Amino acid sequence: MNKNTKINALLLLVVAALAVLPLALGLGDDEKEPFAGADAQAETAITEIDPDYEPWFSPLYEPPSGEIESALFALQAALGAGVLAYYFGLRRGRRQGELRASAQQDGGDAGEPAARGN
Repeated sequence: MNKNTKINALLLLVVAALAVLPLALGLGDDEKEPFAGADAQAETAITEIDPDYEPWFSPLYEPPSGEIESALFALQAALGAGVLAYYFGLRRGRRQGELRASAQQDGGDAGEPAARGN
């Protein structure tokens, strides 16, 4: 196993542990909504401090259910991941193309297979 494979395996284990440990250890079992988002937790904290607080703004779009809200969030995350993957893939492809072009200029066509004669 080379060094990169070991690092990737270790990172994969860390990510899996971050996803599984809170569930396995029962973190948040004493709360009404154990894994509520930061917005919901902030709203709860604000209403505990000042029950008469009214927000300055209202959302432009309120999804009809939590499932649709989760689906829209997942779609947003997938689109963001796709944009990042495209960008990093494009960068890598350009870098590899530059390396090939400079190798061909420096060493001639040493890396190219010989042309077949007729």
